[in-house]
Amino acid sequence: MISFFRNFGILGKSVKQNPTRDDKCKIVRKENSAKIPTRGSDKAAGYDLYSSENTVINAKDRKVVSTGLMIKCPEGTYGRIAPRSGLAFKHGIDVGGGVVDADYTGVVKVILFNHSTENFEIKIGDRIAQIIFEVVIHPDFEVVSSLDTTVRGDGGFGSTGKS
Repeated sequence: MISFFRNFGILGKSVKQNPTRDDKCKIVRKENSAKIPTRGSDKAAGYDLYSSENTVINAKDRKVVSTGLMIKCPEGTYGRIAPRSGLAFKHGIDVGGGVVDADYTGVVKVILFNHSTENFEIKIGDRIAQIIFEVVIHPDFEVVSSLDTTVRGDGGFGSTGKS
């Protein structure tokens, strides 16, 4: 997978490729109700994560919901927990703090925010989020006195597209 990214210029030459790399994602079911992540289609980027518990997220509140799974990310990746678009649009359910580091070995839990004015019920086996495995690089930092000038400069927070 790293050679794919390198061939398209996404990864720099300083990234070390591991020829013995294992792209399998190892999973431990810590709860009987835990369900293995699935993809909705062959080309889906994310794997759906399922709740291993029954719970309710009150309106305008948040809750940590367990998947009941311990997940070992493939070598050279981390897992990004992302919202499911249907839950976000139809019910106002969003995800917070969604990074599963490669060296994390605990049960994966998802922080869910209910932005709606109605309580949201979650049942065992409901899809609550998705995990996307992304290649990660660890660059060295170099302290410099200034950065190269760019067209954008230091404009941020909605500054692009304005004359």
